[in-house]
Amino acid sequence: MTTGSGLADGPLEETPGALRTLIGYLELSLDSGKGVVMMRRDPEVFAVCLGNPENEEEGLKSQGTITAAVASEILELTHVGVNRLTVGDQTYRFFRSFTHIADVGAVVFVPA
Repeated sequence: MTTGSGLADGPLEETPGALRTLIGYLELSLDSGKGVVMMRRDPEVFAVCLGNPENEEEGLKSQGTITAAVASEILELTHVGVNRLTVGDQTYRFFRSFTHIADVGAVVFVPA
């Protein structure tokens, strides 16, 4: 990784598996025009959905689950606000924020 802080703000020499997972979901969000929402379901599992958590009429669409370890690594390698991640010749810009959905904390990644 070429960034000294460990945050997704620059080109990466080797992309950690957790960021590859996030990139896959960001690609889906770009195709659908929705954000990626990550919510803890139990101590070991996070649900990943696509949608806009502010638009209750249009529910979130489940995309599967990831382990708590992968979710933690994603959170460690990104930060609140605008992030920029370059892998090869592809650059991903996204905004990370937090919200509550049905009294559950959620992390939202929206392509910028």
